Amino acid sequence: MLKDLKLLLGIDPEDKTQDKKLQWILKSARARLKVLLGGLDPPPEMGHIITEVAVIRFNRIGSEGMTINNVEGEDQHFSSSDFSGFMDEIHAWLDTQNPNSRRGGFRFL
Repeated sequence: MLKDLKLLLGIDPEDKTQDKKLQWILKSARARLKVLLGGLDPPPEMGHIITEVAVIRFNRIGSEGMTINNVEGEDQHFSSSDFSGFMDEIHAWLDTQNPNSRRGGFRFL
């Protein structure tokens, strides 16, 4: 996962100077996803979520708590949750784990 994160961030795979920080970000993203999954360990098929959330988190370093960051006329908008773009996928996976649950649906007879 570290290799993929470095690739997405444009960091040379041989550059080890930021590995500790990147590993912490990946560990944090995995732990937060585990909370969203109700305490279940994230399955391998959700690895991309961890990696992409880690990219989002890395790019936000120094801008924590901000919703908008303006640098030289360019606005960066930050979501209130790094996982917001993945919630549909997370909910769909959770639904497959408990097929008897029917979240938010209506049945008309």
